[in-house]
Amino acid sequence: MDIIREIDFMVLDYVREHLRNGFLDNIMPIVTMCGDMGIFWVAVALIISAKKKYKQCSITMLIGMIVGVLIGNFVVKNIVQRDRPCWIIDIENMLIANPKDFSFPSGHTMSSFIASTILFYYDKKLGIPSFAVALLIAFSRLYLYVHFPTDIIGGALLGVAIAAMTISTTNKYIFKKEKTSE
Repeated sequence: MDIIREIDFMVLDYVREHLRNGFLDNIMPIVTMCGDMGIFWVAVALIISAKKKYKQCSITMLIGMIVGVLIGNFVVKNIVQRDRPCWIIDIENMLIANPKDFSFPSGHTMSSFIASTILFYYDKKLGIPSFAVALLIAFSRLYLYVHFPTDIIGGALLGVAIAAMTISTTNKYIFKKEKTSE
């Protein structure tokens, strides 16, 4: 575990020392705010639900986000109980408030990958740019020194797994019934 932690800090320190600048200092708190409580992705789901074509996608996204909160934020974070990098190393001039919950997995990343994976499943033209947004939100968590790279990787993998499970479950139990009743 020590080597993983060393690599995590090497990546975080590289980002902090070589990529940090005034422009990103202003942008990254806004980017990360889009991931707060999955708000950006919930908004996307609600907006696309206006079109009948995206009804199933929207419902699947919202269910996936709820499952993500339950599994990632309430279960995994509290089992792993990993300290955040900003708890371990005191960072001067934090650009956002110091988070109060545990670090692993990154909830921002998890919700972003749940939404992006589901969008990609239903519409690749929406899914591809949504993955770019998901990656940007994930990077913002590193930039702001509130997550380790392994938190981001774990959040992304868990997000894809939850999305796949949600797609499979909704297709089998929810939308199958809708299709037979039409």
